[in-house]
Amino acid sequence: MQLSDLQFEYPPELVATEKKTPSRILVAQLALKKIAESEDLFSYFGEGDVLVINNTKVLARRLFSETNFEILFLKELPEPGLWQVLCPSSQWPKHTLMKFAEGVTAELVDRGRTQVVRVTPQLTAEYFSRHADLPLPPYILKTRKEKRARAQDKFDYQTSWAKIPGSLAAPTASLHFSREQIEELRAKGVQVVEMTLHVGLGTFLPITTSLEEHKMHSEDVLISRETWAAVLAAKSKGKKVWALGTTVTRALESAAAGLLPKDATYNFSGETDIFIRPGFGFQIVDCLLTNFHQPESTLLALVAAFAGLETVKNAYQIAIENEFRLFSYGDLSAWIK
Repeated sequence: MQLSDLQFEYPPELVATEKKTPSRILVAQLALKKIAESEDLFSYFGEGDVLVINNTKVLARRLFSETNFEILFLKELPEPGLWQVLCPSSQWPKHTLMKFAEGVTAELVDRGRTQVVRVTPQLTAEYFSRHADLPLPPYILKTRKEKRARAQDKFDYQTSWAKIPGSLAAPTASLHFSREQIEELRAKGVQVVEMTLHVGLGTFLPITTSLEEHKMHSEDVLISRETWAAVLAAKSKGKKVWALGTTVTRALESAAAGLLPKDATYNFSGETDIFIRPGFGFQIVDCLLTNFHQPESTLLALVAAFAGLETVKNAYQIAIENEFRLFSYGDLSAWIK
């Protein structure tokens, strides 16, 4: 498959710029070859099914200098004061210090697809809490014609069960559900279990090579032995395993493929750089709940691997013709085997 196979056209006005509740849901029943909008997603769940959710929490890491220069702080490096970042480094004059609030300065050390900066004094979690924005997807800000996140984004771009800080983007499929809805599923006999994948560069960086040559950046994963046991028990009984989002899918399939080590307490704990694309053999996930993703993205490649490229293209065309809202703040798709 070529990267161009993941291309599609869409009206710019369908890009969702804010959260809307309830969202619309497009359901693709793959075995029945049926694609239709549904107002009752929960009717597709059966008693004994398992829903796996991601409990990661998005970090506020976008800082703006005194001249409104934006830097997304990705990862603190071993050498004190050094950070891996994303910024428009071509616009950063050499030997120029960027000045931030409270006398913080940053010096560009290394250019590249990601950059390295030296920050003085060292940054703390409290500093980011006082001054940083959540890393809202750039296309949302571009569509809004705004540079900064809105106050409401602090609530809308965080899941209802966000618990463990570490993500650079939200697991956006989870934005469609409240804690009350999760309890409604539990009352129906669905077992809801948690795992953690901290969303990083591996999820949201664009593909700039062929699909075969694309290398995913590693992301931290933790799947408890209790969650894994629940998943395996459901599989053994012929029940469905539902993944709430592509991050959950990547974590579960990484564990099944033997790509995640187990720690001393038999939890899966480590990093995954798995790139799921057409031709991948799924071992765990039976049903995938996810947003409508951008063209030529690793996320769209994963959905195409799960549901089949032609089915995905057909579903996306139906969604666009019926004016579903697209991307991170957009509507929901359900892919059911």
